[in-house]
Amino acid sequence: MYKKILVALENSKADASLLPHISELATLAGSELLLVHVADGWAAWNAEQLSLAESEEIKMDRAYLAETADALRTKGLRVETELVMGNPPQQILKTAEKQHCDLIAMTSHGHKLIGDMFRGSTISKVWHNTKIPLLVVRATNV
Repeated sequence: MYKKILVALENSKADASLLPHISELATLAGSELLLVHVADGWAAWNAEQLSLAESEEIKMDRAYLAETADALRTKGLRVETELVMGNPPQQILKTAEKQHCDLIAMTSHGHKLIGDMFRGSTISKVWHNTKIPLLVVRATNV
């Protein structure tokens, strides 16, 4: 059913809530996982235009993706990684389409209406702008 699942990782404790669900689903469905992290700090937004060297944050994000992928591979899963830069909802959508993913998996922090109005909701923006099914797991350990 799901050949390729985009797993949007935050590089935070919230990922620990998502990864067990998605690894079990991938095992049952025989899916390939695409672990994606969107670096959205100042250096990430301006790296290309200003020809900036990779920041420590971006280096740490790459290492996190590699470590997470290796841990999933030890469970027999097929895993790719991609670090993208910029606006998280836009980059998740763009990557999912470019990589022909048929499921997007993300964590929710359970913000309420007022919080989402001020901070915006990545999940809401992804959900309203894709036809790809979305799996949302509530982060329990943040």
